[in-house]
Amino acid sequence: MRDLEPTLFGYIWRHSKRDQFAICAVVLASLPFYFASLDLPKRIVNDAISGKAFKGGRETVDFLDLIIHWPGWLGGEQEVLFSGFEVDRTGLLFGLSGLFLTLVLINGAFKFWINLSKGVLGERMLRRLRFELFSLMLRFTPDTTREVKSSETATIIRDEVEPIGAFIGDAIVVPCFLGTQAATALIFILMQNLWLGLVAGSIVLVQIVVIPRLRREIIRLSRKRQIASRSFAGRVGEVLDGLEAVTVNDTGRWERAEIGGRLFSLYDLRLRIYRRKFLVKYLNNLLAQVTPFLFYAIGGLFALRGELDIGQLVAVLAAYRDLPPPLKELIDWDQQRLDVEVKYETVAAHFAPHRLRPSEPEGQGLVRPLGGPLELDGVSLKDPLGGPALELGAVSLPMPVQAAILAPAGGLGHVVARLVAGLQAPQGGTVRIGGADVATLPQARRARALAYAGPEPVLFPGTIRDNLAYGLRRRPVIRDDAGSPERARRRRAEARRTGNPVEDASDPWIDYAALGLADAAALDARMLDLLQRLGMGDDLYRFGLSAYSLVHHDSEPGRRVVAARRHLQQHFAAAGMADLVIPFDPRRYNEQATIAENLLFGVPTVPELTGRNLASEPRFRAALDRLFLLDDLARMGVAIARNLVDIFRDVPPGHPLFRRFSLIAPDELPVFEQRLSALGADEAPPAADNEAFLALALAYVEPRQRLGLLDAPYRARLVAARYTVREALRREDGTEDVEPYDPERINRHSSILDALLFGRINTARMHGEAEIQRQVRLVVQEFDLERRIRLRGLDFPVGNRGRLLTPRQQALVDLARAILRRPEILVVDGTIPHLDGGASALIAAVTSGGPQISLVAVAATEAEAAPFPVRLRFDTTGSVRVETAPEPEVSVPTARSA
Repeated sequence: MRDLEPTLFGYIWRHSKRDQFAICAVVLASLPFYFASLDLPKRIVNDAISGKAFKGGRETVDFLDLIIHWPGWLGGEQEVLFSGFEVDRTGLLFGLSGLFLTLVLINGAFKFWINLSKGVLGERMLRRLRFELFSLMLRFTPDTTREVKSSETATIIRDEVEPIGAFIGDAIVVPCFLGTQAATALIFILMQNLWLGLVAGSIVLVQIVVIPRLRREIIRLSRKRQIASRSFAGRVGEVLDGLEAVTVNDTGRWERAEIGGRLFSLYDLRLRIYRRKFLVKYLNNLLAQVTPFLFYAIGGLFALRGELDIGQLVAVLAAYRDLPPPLKELIDWDQQRLDVEVKYETVAAHFAPHRLRPSEPEGQGLVRPLGGPLELDGVSLKDPLGGPALELGAVSLPMPVQAAILAPAGGLGHVVARLVAGLQAPQGGTVRIGGADVATLPQARRARALAYAGPEPVLFPGTIRDNLAYGLRRRPVIRDDAGSPERARRRRAEARRTGNPVEDASDPWIDYAALGLADAAALDARMLDLLQRLGMGDDLYRFGLSAYSLVHHDSEPGRRVVAARRHLQQHFAAAGMADLVIPFDPRRYNEQATIAENLLFGVPTVPELTGRNLASEPRFRAALDRLFLLDDLARMGVAIARNLVDIFRDVPPGHPLFRRFSLIAPDELPVFEQRLSALGADEAPPAADNEAFLALALAYVEPRQRLGLLDAPYRARLVAARYTVREALRREDGTEDVEPYDPERINRHSSILDALLFGRINTARMHGEAEIQRQVRLVVQEFDLERRIRLRGLDFPVGNRGRLLTPRQQALVDLARAILRRPEILVVDGTIPHLDGGASALIAAVTSGGPQISLVAVAATEAEAAPFPVRLRFDTTGSVRVETAPEPEVSVPTARSA
């Protein structure tokens, strides 16, 4: 991919010249119709109204006659193509007026097509520009990645290029369209009267020359504000990333003051821009209003002298009416051009060539392996501790190899690992694999040959499976587009037109055959086995238990789940542990479930009935109202709010107690406190606050919050309300938005653990949950369900940047992703402490199945390095010593004497 054009119009010319010329051709085709619309008012006034066409006592004239007058050098004759229609004065008036209306419609159609076309062109170019910037971002060098703030780059691609894309559609079309219209109107005025034309031209010249000069300061201030806005966005991103540190150190007041200062600077810049902007606007409007005064005065004088007829004066005034708007828009276009050019140059500087890796043709060197050996030759690097540059000794390792990097504390091992992985370029010397310099390898080939699992794993929003398969999505598998729907074909056509990829994210991107796998199920099995080897088997099992049960009760796995449920119930009853699980019983209130779950006695299948949305659902509220529960539950919500506000008023927002026990988020406490201040002791909340308090009551669980608000009669009322609530939520076609609990069926919207227990764990029993989990694990193994549950654990969402996983889980997923790619060399840094089996487990996982992978790992201690047959020992002077573990001795038994 080429680098970004340094100038805006260079970029426009390169990508849109054909479309710009096509639109400009239509603009030129519209000018004769526009000129005719300017001339018609004169004919209407002079010929029809004043009767100039009927001089000499004529009763009728020809209308719409078409006659060609040949020039003298061609004979000077005339040829009648169409003699027209004979009309009187009334007919001529209505005929010319109808013709004027027709021209208005034609000119309007031209404007509609031109504006639509340039709008579409602008959107296409905006799409192209954003995609090119995103592609250039993917080429950022490691140094640029550390230097550039991600929030600034995202702001550029999302917001700052928006006006650039909008301008691209106007860049050539607008001056062509408006300029030719203004020139046509000016020429028409000159044809009617020279002096009026010169007056109009003088005013136009002042507007075109003087006004843009006054706007230069506006452009300079706008550029300054753009840079300040980008810096402001970057600062907000920094505070958001470090929000935990701000909370811990209680520096929110200082941060607010610092942001307030930045906002004042932005305000001051905007104020200075407004002053100059509206001064220019005032001058522009003043010049526009002076011209009609001159036309009325000078044109009226010429009319009084008989040098200008009334029709010409009306036509001149009508033409001048169409002259200021295009001129004003041209001036605005010029200001927009200057502003957008500055924005484009700023964007281009952010993606300057020195910040990017060299462009590479796609698909280069993706098959041939690099081979060996791995060599560090004369490598010099910056000392992580701030000392002078270190000169590393020469190292050559045959491949495949399993080597540990042992380096003194301070990060030298980390730097060497990044050098080998090609993520950092040495200050001097080269790192070669198979004779190829890693720093100059094409990105695609380097990514295929090298993999890196570092101390700061990068996980993307999605499931564990999505993140494991991320490194396998290199190119889509080719498929036939003949059967594609029309929308897909149109998307591909637009993609080709705007330089976007024709591939779609929903296309099949994983080539299972190239991986030696049959299908996606085989890949899932490989992922599962690898994660189990790395020690994440139990984590996947826990994730799977909390996942939805997707099996149907009539399927073979579903029948096993139902059988396991019965077995558990019988086992608990026989062992005297029946009270450890509170079953889903239609005649019993489940104390471990929320009030909403008890009322619904099932799991909602639509978003309108989940979470706080349930409190505002009309059918649900109507059912509660009929049962006289609506106000009672709202009052319970008021009591819950009073208790929680008192308990958590002085608790820090990030405290774990909020997540475990509070039904009110920290930022909602002041809101509820204000609502409560307007209520009496036992007063029902007003209609405006009813939903908020009802939502609190519906989320209440007595054993968790322990506020003593649910007695036996109240629980009985809630159980009795189940039938009415269920009937109210039944749709007219008989379908239900709540899937009820059934002991003989599997609720596909509840968790696997709920499906196995058919109830909730009684947390009131000491160690009850641990015992339940142990018994469930035994039954799951007995009915051969554990592997299926672990597979469901692959669907666990990792959250933004993997925050729903522990640091250990993040590191293991990152490591498994690297191993799944089967690179030639796997570089591991900082992951060994997260493995239960240490370096031995890492070596076993890397060497299990598939082609041999060379492993280079940073070892923090001698114990971590012990299992590696080769060790690279660095010291503070930069010298390196290669140590090879001795081969294990094989004892040969001697023959015993007879």
